[in-house]
Amino acid sequence: MKKVIIGISMLLLGLQAHAELPTTVASALRNAGIPAQNVAVYVQAVEGINPIISHNADKSMNPASVMKLVTTNAALDLLTPSYRWKTEVYKDGFVNNGVLNGNLIIKGYGDPSFKAQEFWRLLMNLQQAGIKEIKGDLIIDKSYFAQNVGARKTFDDETWRAYNAEPSAFLVNGRNTSFKFVATETAVNVSQEFELSEVQIINNMKLSQGACGEWRSRFGYTVIPKASGATVTFNGTFSPDCGERYLELSVVDDEKYAFYTFKKLWLQLGGKFNGKLKIQNTPSDAVKVLEQLSEPLAYVERDINKWSNNLMARQLLLSIGAEKLGAPATEAKGALAIKDWLVAKSIKADELVIENGSGLSRIERISAEHLGQMLVSAYISPVMPELMASLPILAQDGTIKKRMNDSQTNGRAHLKTGSLDGVSAIAGYVLDANHHRHVLVMMVNHTKAGASKNAQDALIEWVHQQP
Repeated sequence: MKKVIIGISMLLLGLQAHAELPTTVASALRNAGIPAQNVAVYVQAVEGINPIISHNADKSMNPASVMKLVTTNAALDLLTPSYRWKTEVYKDGFVNNGVLNGNLIIKGYGDPSFKAQEFWRLLMNLQQAGIKEIKGDLIIDKSYFAQNVGARKTFDDETWRAYNAEPSAFLVNGRNTSFKFVATETAVNVSQEFELSEVQIINNMKLSQGACGEWRSRFGYTVIPKASGATVTFNGTFSPDCGERYLELSVVDDEKYAFYTFKKLWLQLGGKFNGKLKIQNTPSDAVKVLEQLSEPLAYVERDINKWSNNLMARQLLLSIGAEKLGAPATEAKGALAIKDWLVAKSIKADELVIENGSGLSRIERISAEHLGQMLVSAYISPVMPELMASLPILAQDGTIKKRMNDSQTNGRAHLKTGSLDGVSAIAGYVLDANHHRHVLVMMVNHTKAGASKNAQDALIEWVHQQP
């Protein structure tokens, strides 16, 4: 009888522990002015069956960039870690003595990692295949993605910021113009990291003294689109204390960015071209010249998760949709493929809303419980090493490199963070002091969500200290 009473008591204590937040976490939330009902927490040992904390875990919450965990995990399972994107080159005409008498066609398949160096390699291989001069036009075939995915729809009023760039089946450099700011003894220099002559800079920046501080708030910019390129004007101040700083903007559309980059690299390689840009499907009688493959998905996902790249995550969702439900890719196809994938794992997430797969959304939703269950499932799956390797390591790299540096948890957690106005979230894996790994999910949806960092850190410490 005594054993039965003890057993019941332990069960009741266990249920209580599941429902309550650790004291340190609750205290940090109170200090931040965040009500407990606006917080969802789920913690479970990866070897366990039941969670050790389940607080509002069934509540539908906005996860911000933590949604990338769903997109990237699904991609590893559905596409495999060895999946590679292809980019094809066709000729629509005949080649004589290195001269293509006709159009050159580039067909993209949504590679999120196609940077200028990959474009240079593609064009170098094209010249080695015997084409040195193009008498016709450059045709870009973007038909692998549906037309509406490329329409400009900004998340906020920062229209030109790189995170607001829309997906494209042929995306070069993420259509990202990175502006570099450096102060000399007499002036502030502003330059493009990858220079395109069609993007002109008007530099009205002035030197200031003192600490760098909130450097970004001390200047503004205006973008004036032109028929060929854009003019970007910078006004404000910049301190030498800032060293080198960068501002990423997307000031021309995906088609023009690809075209300007093509012309720059083609001429650098010694090629000749005086044609125009056309956007259309590949003609049925065009002849394939070459195909170039990206790095494997397992490598590409590290950029997505460690640095929370929104546009790459959006490209990935579209790739899932096209591969599983057929081209042209749409966000709806990608979302449906992921929901079906979760159901196959016995995770029926009815609350799940996927708008673009990146978390840069006001309508995306998931519960802490279902996200936690997915992470437990991922840990015992064949793709666990690839997913884990893609996550930022606490206090060591990625978006959490400068977080909890003096804590014993340094290097003992792989975590993805997410933040929007009114949203702050963190999720991933934490290794406790006895080398047992736990899944941790915490989402805060409240006007003061940005002040929840101490509570998140307290939860990480609490999990690390588990016996």
